[in-house]
Amino acid sequence: MEIFKTFGLFVLTAIAEIVGCYLPYLWLKHGHSIWLVVPAACSFALFAWLLTLHPHAAGRVYAAYGGVYVSVALVWLWAVDSVRPTATDVIGVGVCLVGMGIIMFGARTA
Repeated sequence: MEIFKTFGLFVLTAIAEIVGCYLPYLWLKHGHSIWLVVPAACSFALFAWLLTLHPHAAGRVYAAYGGVYVSVALVWLWAVDSVRPTATDVIGVGVCLVGMGIIMFGARTA
């Protein structure tokens, strides 16, 4: 159960971070309203708070989170940017998720 909870929390964290980056991107690159920086800032605050909900050491959480972030970013690429990930993108995601699992759930010394 801890695996699903951890992974789900990482997915929510990644979405918060991506939204926090994507909204200013829309403003700067596509001429949308500057007011998008307000929800972007809120999204970044949510991102930081979500990272604090993990019971593990911060450095381990940040390292493992990176693997899930890569996965969610490629789903975002497909769902929002309408760009289908390549086979090598999918392989890379698999490698990242294996690494995330090793970091978060590997053996610990006492």
